[in-house]
Amino acid sequence: MTSKVQVQKLSTLTGHRDCVYTLERSGEEHVFFSAAGDGMVAAWDLNNPENGELIAKVSTSVYALRYVADRNLLLIGQNQEGLQVIDLKDKKILKSVPLPKVAIFDIAYIPELQKIFVAMGNGAVCVLHSDTFKLQTTVRKTDQSARSLAYNPQTQDLAIGYSDNVIRIFDAATMELKHEMASHANSVFTVAYSPDSKLLLSGSRDAHLRVWEVEQNYKERGYTIAHMYTINHITYSPDGRHFATCSMDKSIKVWDAETFKLLKVIDKVRNASHGTSVNKLFWSAHQNQLVSCSDDRTISVWDIKQVEL
Repeated sequence: MTSKVQVQKLSTLTGHRDCVYTLERSGEEHVFFSAAGDGMVAAWDLNNPENGELIAKVSTSVYALRYVADRNLLLIGQNQEGLQVIDLKDKKILKSVPLPKVAIFDIAYIPELQKIFVAMGNGAVCVLHSDTFKLQTTVRKTDQSARSLAYNPQTQDLAIGYSDNVIRIFDAATMELKHEMASHANSVFTVAYSPDSKLLLSGSRDAHLRVWEVEQNYKERGYTIAHMYTINHITYSPDGRHFATCSMDKSIKVWDAETFKLLKVIDKVRNASHGTSVNKLFWSAHQNQLVSCSDDRTISVWDIKQVEL
């Protein structure tokens, strides 16, 4: 039996006054957060998407957010200014964590290790204790940006994509370097583990999507030229059957997670999608809706349906 993916645009969310760089889940399936170059962090409700709620306003652009489920906190990577910890119940800044005065590209929270990892524009990865937010250690293998983080709960591996074109795999508990993969020809902007933890996917400024076998010491399974320009982000669907990529080429693509077959292209011509770079995706379990954000200052909500033929 073959299946086809149908896509319908449900809404366009406006309110940010600059490029929207990142999206993040909340404790509820129908609520997500966005952050932008305007320093505004907003919450949006997919049941009532037209009105965003301002959660925080910081003085510089924000590329990275991370939700801390067990404490209902939101971590904001404020470029040049460190990490802001927001108590979502009171909408107050709980703590400001000073870090090197560079861009913050990604944040990972690993509750079982009580650690927060922050990927920095100077190549450093800062490791904080998740209870106290105290800096425990800094690991720096290159002076080029650490761009993206992904954690594998089965192996306790932390995959980090860097702007020196290398993916480095660390033991998340000890930060001991385990593997280095240097197949990409440009900055590695996004890394994502498959839901079964067996594969690592990576996307780069070289427009290549690469697939790595975790259990084979990260042997490369293959690659595809997935977009015309930079792949900015990769995310899996809630059921793990699909994944989506988004790019500086203004398009979003939906793929079969098992066969890596391209199922759908979402773009401006066919779907009234974004007019500029698509920066981040959030695939919600709420009615299987895919959310995208862009340099065009908007957020789009897509209904993704799989139709069996």
